[in-house]
Amino acid sequence: MTQFVDCGEARIACDAVGAGPPLLLMHGAEATRHMFADLLPHLTAHFRVITYDQRDCGDTQAPPTPATLRQLADDAHLLMRGLGLERAHVFGSSFGGRIAQALAVLHPASVGHLVLGSTWPLPHALAELNPQGAQQLAALRSGLPQTAQALATWFFPEPFLVERPALRDIFSAVRPASERSHRRALAVEDRLEIDWSAVKAPTLLLAGGLDRVVPPALTRGIASHLPGAEFALLDGVGHATTLQAPGTVAQHLILFLAP
Repeated sequence: MTQFVDCGEARIACDAVGAGPPLLLMHGAEATRHMFADLLPHLTAHFRVITYDQRDCGDTQAPPTPATLRQLADDAHLLMRGLGLERAHVFGSSFGGRIAQALAVLHPASVGHLVLGSTWPLPHALAELNPQGAQQLAALRSGLPQTAQALATWFFPEPFLVERPALRDIFSAVRPASERSHRRALAVEDRLEIDWSAVKAPTLLLAGGLDRVVPPALTRGIASHLPGAEFALLDGVGHATTLQAPGTVAQHLILFLAP
């Protein structure tokens, strides 16, 4: 059942299901907490899984100003406190992985184990690290809904789309640009200089072998900042790992996070 937690100036919508050590999931740039719907059934026997909507996403309410990475990390920390948690494991996917990095630096004591999936290192913008890809993605997004099927191939490999043809139109219902979506786009572009030595959590890096949005080398490159980090490549998987391979992602999480 959805609950709302007051976190300073933000009122955050969240769900908590399952039993076991707490595991906080952070969604991607254009998603909501519901992006983890297929992943949850694989995890709830092992963890108390908390999903939530970031500012300008889903049901969360916040002032109409673009969020910063620092604010988004602070929101996550305050949400944990509001739920009575001093510490939780954290899994951030794509842009959620950026927030997870910020949380692990700004509030290291609140993060048990850290899992960064399909993401790229702070403070760099994705356009710096994958300029051609970022340019093509921007062009496809600007052409929606006519470009919906072409955009889907950036998030899912073609063989998977053959198996799940309905996903070819996953972006066709994208709403016209709004003040909220504009603020969210600005938040995604925010940068935060961090001291990687502040990260104390054992870390797992997960990457889809066929990810075109965030090529796996970018995610793996985070290990240069965190020498003890483990890395797992999901063969045949694209950017939307929790939608394409929820069972495989869950197996990695369970093995890494199990006490």
